[in-house]
Amino acid sequence: MPQSTATVSMAGTPLRVLDKNGLGVLADKGKANPSCVVTLKSKTVCEGRFRNMTYVRNLAPMLIDEPPHLLGEDQAPNPSEAVLASLGACLSVGIHANATARGITLTKLELDLEGDINVTAVWGVGDTDPDKVLGFTDVRVNVSLEGDADRETLAELIAYANVWSPVANTLRNPVNVEVALA
Repeated sequence: MPQSTATVSMAGTPLRVLDKNGLGVLADKGKANPSCVVTLKSKTVCEGRFRNMTYVRNLAPMLIDEPPHLLGEDQAPNPSEAVLASLGACLSVGIHANATARGITLTKLELDLEGDINVTAVWGVGDTDPDKVLGFTDVRVNVSLEGDADRETLAELIAYANVWSPVANTLRNPVNVEVALA
C-alpha cells in the first residue's frame, strides 16, 4: 500500500481539538434514546465506463472509479478501496472522540489499512462458482497513535473504538441488503 506523504500533525502538536461539550451533548442524546435509528441516504450515478458520482446530503459528489487493470480510468478509489477508506475514517473518528472524552490529547492519528479480496468473479461475469467467497476476507488496520497517554491506554482506546465503530461492525456483522429495480 502506498504511504501517504502528508503528515497528520507535527510531533507534539495536538490535533485540532473536538468540542468536548458538543461531544457530551451527542453522548447524552444517544443515552436518552438508545433505540434511535436514522436512515442515511446516497445516490450513485454512473457517468459511463466505471466512473460513478455518489451524492450525499448537499455535499460535492464523490467520484468512485476503477484502476486501469479493472477497465477504469484510475481517477478515484474503486468501491472496495472506498470501503477501506470509510473504515479508516470511522475508526479515526471513534479514536479521536474517545480520546477527547477521556481527556487525552492526541498528537498523531494515522491508520494504514489493507484488505484481501478475490476479484475473479469480475462483478458476476467472470468465475461465478457459487462457492466463491465474495467481498473482503481479511482486513488489517495498523494505527499509529501518539498523545499524552501511555502505550497501554492508547491500545485500549483503539480497541474500544473498534468495538463501537459502525463501519467496522457493518463489515463484521450480517446486514440485510435489498437491491431491486426502481
